[in-house]
Amino acid sequence: MGKPFEAGVVVRDLELMERFYRDVLGCPVVRRSSVPESVAAPAGLGGELLVVWLQVPSGGRVKLILPQAAADSVPSAPPLAGCRGLSYLTFHVEDIDPMVSSLVAAGARPLSEPVVVRTPGGRISFWADPEGNAVELVDERGRKSCSERSN
Repeated sequence: MGKPFEAGVVVRDLELMERFYRDVLGCPVVRRSSVPESVAAPAGLGGELLVVWLQVPSGGRVKLILPQAAADSVPSAPPLAGCRGLSYLTFHVEDIDPMVSSLVAAGARPLSEPVVVRTPGGRISFWADPEGNAVELVDERGRKSCSERSN
């Protein structure tokens, strides 16, 4: 594989979701495309689509996909690890703390209590983006070295 990994997220409000992933999570837009039904239908994607690719600063891309026909809504979800399949997107950030107020202001909601959970590897925080897709933030600040963990 010669290119970064891409994850596609089907959305209802492309502008809202683009602002969230671009402005809050720091993923700039690198490409936009309209996929005609003549391509999307045979590929198994349904009808015509609008697609926005956003570059994750650490590598990889998130594709926001807006079907021109209404997409089915996602039923309320069980716990994130409660079923098989794609469950959430993970973003590695330098510091979760300043992001928390930005996430709330952008329409995201925390999925954990406490909002930021300390782990042996640093800190994690799970959020629902403005359309309810789960996003994990990982912050390795305060990570203990192997020798510190064994003491």
